[in-house]
Amino acid sequence: MFISSSPSILDSPIEYLKGVGPVKGDMLRKELNIFTFRDLLEHFPFRHIDKTKINNIGDINFQTDYIQIAGTLLGYETIGEKRARRLVAQIKDKTGILELTWFQGIQWVEKSLKTGQEYLVYGKAGFFNGKPQITHPEIEVLTPHVSDGKAFLEPIYTTTEKLKVRGMNGRQIGKLTSALLPQVTEKDIPENIPQKLVEKLKLMSRFQAYRAVHFPASTAQYDAAVKRLKFEELFLAQVRFNLTRVARNRHSRGVVFEKVGDYFNTFYNKYLPFELTNAQKRVLKEVRQDVGRGHQMNRLLQGDVGSGKTIVALLCMLLAADNGYQSCLMAPTEILAQQHFNGLRNLLKNMPINICLLTGSTKTKERREILQSLADGTMHMAVGTHAVIEDAVEFKQLGLAIVDEQHRFGVAQRAKLWRKATVPPHILVMTATPIPRTLAMTTYGDLDYSVIDELPPGRQPITTVHRNETHRAKVMDFIREEIGKGRQAYIIYPLIEESEKLSYEDLMQGYEQVKSYFPEPKYHISMVHGRQPAEQKETNMQRFVSGDTNIMVSTTVIEVGVNVPNASVMVIESSEKFGLSQLHQLRGRVGRGSEKSFCILLTGSKVSNDGRERIKIMCATNDGFKIAEKDLELRGPGDIEGTRQSGVLNFKLASIVNDKTILEAAKLFAEKIVEADEGLNSAENLPLKSFLQSQKGKTAWSKIS
Repeated sequence: MFISSSPSILDSPIEYLKGVGPVKGDMLRKELNIFTFRDLLEHFPFRHIDKTKINNIGDINFQTDYIQIAGTLLGYETIGEKRARRLVAQIKDKTGILELTWFQGIQWVEKSLKTGQEYLVYGKAGFFNGKPQITHPEIEVLTPHVSDGKAFLEPIYTTTEKLKVRGMNGRQIGKLTSALLPQVTEKDIPENIPQKLVEKLKLMSRFQAYRAVHFPASTAQYDAAVKRLKFEELFLAQVRFNLTRVARNRHSRGVVFEKVGDYFNTFYNKYLPFELTNAQKRVLKEVRQDVGRGHQMNRLLQGDVGSGKTIVALLCMLLAADNGYQSCLMAPTEILAQQHFNGLRNLLKNMPINICLLTGSTKTKERREILQSLADGTMHMAVGTHAVIEDAVEFKQLGLAIVDEQHRFGVAQRAKLWRKATVPPHILVMTATPIPRTLAMTTYGDLDYSVIDELPPGRQPITTVHRNETHRAKVMDFIREEIGKGRQAYIIYPLIEESEKLSYEDLMQGYEQVKSYFPEPKYHISMVHGRQPAEQKETNMQRFVSGDTNIMVSTTVIEVGVNVPNASVMVIESSEKFGLSQLHQLRGRVGRGSEKSFCILLTGSKVSNDGRERIKIMCATNDGFKIAEKDLELRGPGDIEGTRQSGVLNFKLASIVNDKTILEAAKLFAEKIVEADEGLNSAENLPLKSFLQSQKGKTAWSKIS
């Protein structure tokens, strides 16, 4: 987060800092990624403690959290052997005795302890055998602190057990930072936000903020420093996104779709199976504007499960055909590609449009014919898996590339598709994973962004209920009733990692249990999991899709895209082990026909508070966007599937969950600055431009690929 026109002390290797040296420097690099003085300064404290505030041992109770005690060491001893070995000490103040325990770094701690010495102890209080205890406390010799009446806030930093053993606990890292700060000048931490904006928002200067975030004179000063640095992180990200978008629009050529012609109009007026929702019409209008400007479209289309993204994709492909261009739709799995192809071919059956399916299992003769028709331009549309990006596949005039569930493809894979045209094709990326607005602003800020936030008419909401293990027999009876009506059911097991033997055994036991409830030959069951060969997996899925089997027993491999309108029941085993977005995606596999559908969340008798909260939300709403917002709150952005492969939200202080107001302000001011001065060439914006240029290699993503 720094910039300097000349070499800065902050670029110095960390081992050159007094108190570090080669051995500790190597540990800091390995354990905390601290390579330079700059990295140390950006290793922000996670809390401060008031050094002047001393608690009494006698006041510790079961509600006590972190606490600071001053007392005399009565003695210490090492108990147990090998892995059970621990160091136990007792410290006493006027109100009682506190036990201190260490399980690691025992030899180093022992050397630093002296019976009869007064110590200052800090840590998380607990109880063991009814007595108050702190495990792995921070401990130092008590020295008188002269205060000017203000609180003395000491920073505490994240560290690791290995560093603690080497004498670098959270407090010791603070001492290193304290030794560094006097050597740092304003030249090392120059301002990088336009001065008018700093004044308008009453932000602390950058130099002051970096000092105060570590060693504030007061809580208010610390809060002001954090606010400044959070705004900086979010503002710079938004400026990068806006500059990327401007550069793309200025430099990227794109084919022009000048007209809405016969293909589009004929289909829209004669063969469209239902009235488009207002949201679908809005997205089509946005796409139409994009493809008429002469710049490459780069648009993310987000729509909840069943919102009608595919019909929008088809209309976009017809628009391309009207203008003499071919289009391509790439899906992550063969079964999903087959599904898209079947659906589109059925919709286009009365249209003079040629559409093909290209996957790994396409026969040689058919493949040869498809490649020829794509190369000579007689094939209007191609649907396929990664097979469409193989070198042998050439398009005569590729004008539109649509990628479904893009996070399932690697960056290099997508880039190969873009290069199949002299002028890069327009890009439409579709995802059924609802993305909270704040996450979209920070991870997809360089893309244009469309949302289908309405479900087509006629779709019935899915009834979701929670049942525990004691209701299993009744759940199976319910499935039997639905099968009796001609319906099908999914039963999903939480195979989180395919390599987990225990989870695999759970699945196999579950499969045998389901077979005992639904014996052959009356019932037919498919089973799908990640250990199966791809061909067997596809065959078993296809049997369920075609209705040859009544029940699909599966892991989460069916999470995205499988479309079986006849399936009316989704049972999710051990549902407390799934994240919210995953539960919502799984639920979306039913409710795809006109019949009433059900999702049954099965859990064990013991469910954590978080698990209970997720299940409660699932039972309360079918709205994927509300669920995604809640998922973001519960899990944080790092765990949300489908954020960007090409970058992690690595903000050091800002949180897109907790700092929405700051994010909104950062976005607004970034847009205004870039709109008024695209090159950031004004005198006021030059420090910002200079900073961004110094960050090459750390900038935001330039394209979806």
